[in-house]
Amino acid sequence: MQDIVMPSNNQDMALLSLLIPLLPFLGFLVNGLGNRNIAKGLVGLIGSATVLGSFLISVYLFLDFTANGSKPYLVDFYNWISVGNLQIGFSFMIDQLTLLMMLMVTGIGFLIHIYSAGYMSHDENVGKFFAYLNLFLFSMLLLVMGSNYVMMFVGWEGVGLCSYLLIGFWNKNTNYNNAAKKAFVMNRIGDLGFLLGIFLIFLTFGSVSYPQVFAEAARYTGGVDSGVIIAITLLLFVGAMGKSAQIPLFTWLPDAMAGPTPVSALIHAATMVTAGIYMVLRSNVLFVLAPTTLEVIAVIGLVTALVAATIGLAQNDIKKVLAYSTVSQLGFMFLALGVMAFSSSIFHVLTHAFFKALLFLGAGSVIHAMSNEQDIRSMGGLRKWLPITFITFLIGTLAISGIPPFAGFFSKDELLAHVYEHNKVMWVGGLLASFMTAFYMFRLLFLTFFGTFRGTEEQRHHLHESPKSMTIALIVLAVLSTVGGFLGLPAVFSETHTLGNFLSPIYDFARIANAPALEPAHIDHATEYLLMGISVAVAVVAIFIAYVMYVKKNTVPAAEGERLSPIHNLIYNKYYIDELYNAIIVRPLMWLSGTLYRFFDVVVVDGIVNGFGKLVMVSGRTLRYAQSGAIGFYVLIMVFSIALILFLNFFIG
Repeated sequence: MQDIVMPSNNQDMALLSLLIPLLPFLGFLVNGLGNRNIAKGLVGLIGSATVLGSFLISVYLFLDFTANGSKPYLVDFYNWISVGNLQIGFSFMIDQLTLLMMLMVTGIGFLIHIYSAGYMSHDENVGKFFAYLNLFLFSMLLLVMGSNYVMMFVGWEGVGLCSYLLIGFWNKNTNYNNAAKKAFVMNRIGDLGFLLGIFLIFLTFGSVSYPQVFAEAARYTGGVDSGVIIAITLLLFVGAMGKSAQIPLFTWLPDAMAGPTPVSALIHAATMVTAGIYMVLRSNVLFVLAPTTLEVIAVIGLVTALVAATIGLAQNDIKKVLAYSTVSQLGFMFLALGVMAFSSSIFHVLTHAFFKALLFLGAGSVIHAMSNEQDIRSMGGLRKWLPITFITFLIGTLAISGIPPFAGFFSKDELLAHVYEHNKVMWVGGLLASFMTAFYMFRLLFLTFFGTFRGTEEQRHHLHESPKSMTIALIVLAVLSTVGGFLGLPAVFSETHTLGNFLSPIYDFARIANAPALEPAHIDHATEYLLMGISVAVAVVAIFIAYVMYVKKNTVPAAEGERLSPIHNLIYNKYYIDELYNAIIVRPLMWLSGTLYRFFDVVVVDGIVNGFGKLVMVSGRTLRYAQSGAIGFYVLIMVFSIALILFLNFFIG
């Protein structure tokens, strides 16, 4: 919540900032309209070059921003909507959070585009695929750059649409289409909450523009935890739950694996699922005024992290394991938001973007080598054939497991330290989720790359390392997953938390009325050393158990149809949550719609419409007898009509 200034070179900044989302949009138009006429190699070049251009401009804006005192500014293009007191400008707000998200979205997005050029090279609709990818990034950039909630909502809906198009990209498969529809519908549930929250923000503060809303909220006299503020923040959080896959709106995300692997990386790493985190971070002024909402966020985040982690323990699809891992890590991020560790949350968003994009693209490399096989029970020993994929995948696994000095260690350690200070029980829950994360990720690694090959001879013959267009992206992401954590060194190692200091101006709680005491507390170095040691020890124990089970004992998960223990069966079937939703929501709604169709639509609506049609037809058949063609009859009717008119005029007129 900073004072907004206008840069001296406003016209140059306006043009450059506009180019950031515009370039991917131009890529969408060119590849979309020229889908059938542009060569496949050129399609990938166009799609990737536009995103690279956006990334380079984002880097320039970042350097210019830091060189000029890190003062946030608005880039106002025109007055977009003007209705009474509602004034909504088409404008961008460039501040620390915006720049960080822009760099992450365009940087990771560019690597995924490069990877996609190799991965999708044999697909007949590669032009359409890159068009959708470009449109996805355009929508995400609009979401993070907009200066008001309406522009955020437009980008929010855009990424929802693009996720539907990309998840169901191979639309000849009915199951993939169903997965796309499921993602679309479940996101609409959250979007309704978000939209209602925007309405309530306008009614309460008289604006939807960030600077005006946050300034009014900072001066809000209704007090902390007022009913209106709780309602606003809970509605916004409902939107975040849908987009960022929190319980109960999380089941769409694992099904989103139906899309091509680069889509999974794009959705799960740095774009769509982080939108809910970004929205809460952007609205931090509102949320610090609602401690009750923050506690709800922390509880739901923790429950999501635990439930998704337990499900990940028993999955055998390489992409499904990573999908539930994403849901669990998003739970960690919301847990951090709930305890007001805002910088820790965005730090984990950043490191997660590195290692999760790496893991998904690594999984895509494995699937590519295995002739589209995704079941880890049919893999094994792949490190001999896929050395680059193995090494980079190992780095990503170490990072997500929280092993130092990889990126995930620093962000997760910092996050859990804030949780420990807030609530010891929640910290234990977070530690348990971390233990399961390390276990199921190394279970995945060992079953995929260690032991003997368990696939078919045809698959063995096809095994090979991925082309350079794919492995280059893996290597870059592996480097980022290794060194990215040094952006936020713990206080015991450094007095300067680079990322935290950079972002601190947007969390200026001291300027919020009645809320300066809400700033999170800091723990002493001895306790932090202890927490770090416990966290690493827990991960190491989990890795050792996984090693014993899947390398030493060479355990292979039960094949399809084999009898499982009740608990294993429950977890393997994802607690039957989809079946529960189908029983208590989908079937009753289908029954209600069928009943209304049969009795209201058919009887009432169709009855009225068809009744008027029948009335016209009966009237027509009856009146046609008056048109007999007999002139004498016509004269008689005419004389009778004249007499009736004269009679009425004489007695009534």
